[in-house]
Amino acid sequence: MAGPSAKQITAIKAALFVLALLPFLWCGWQVVAGVPVDPLAYITHQSGDWALYILCVTLAVTPLRRLTGWNWVVKLRRMIGLFAFVYALLHFIAFFWFDHFFDLASMLRDVAKRPFILVGFIAFLLLLPLAVTSTNGMIRRLGGKRWQWLHRLIYIVAPLAVLHFWWMKAAKNNLAQPMLFAAIVAVLLALRVYWSRVKANAPVRA
Repeated sequence: MAGPSAKQITAIKAALFVLALLPFLWCGWQVVAGVPVDPLAYITHQSGDWALYILCVTLAVTPLRRLTGWNWVVKLRRMIGLFAFVYALLHFIAFFWFDHFFDLASMLRDVAKRPFILVGFIAFLLLLPLAVTSTNGMIRRLGGKRWQWLHRLIYIVAPLAVLHFWWMKAAKNNLAQPMLFAAIVAVLLALRVYWSRVKANAPVRA
């Protein structure tokens, strides 16, 4: 079965772009309308949640391609990954503003003192090189293999993001969502390990 045409891929990307923006627009509307009690706290939590949600969608692209044969979905992965970074960046900025009013020294003390913030901060720092090298130009400069190795950092970022989410929710004794996302990420990573082993053990054709 043939995949979508170039025009259809463009339309799908445009629709995906709008869908990925909706949480941000809804969050902004809620703040402007005065719905949240504390706007900055609301933005901090919502942006962090959506960064994790979209990160999981990014990880799901390869399994979706492998299980369905829809090779064209790979063309959407870079955009999805960039939106995960955008929401992570918004989460970081909101935290920096909300908790520390842009006081870098205060933020670094807080990062060192509270484990869940430290884990989240490390995950964000690891996302930075992935976002910076997401362009075609950077792929050419790094070379395909080095670029692929660098972008395997996402396999570290995802568990760290779940751990950050888990520890944050544990303080409120609310582990239902963290357990769900831990299971999702575990399955998505386990599928990659399984396929990698199958490939490694496959007989070499003469």
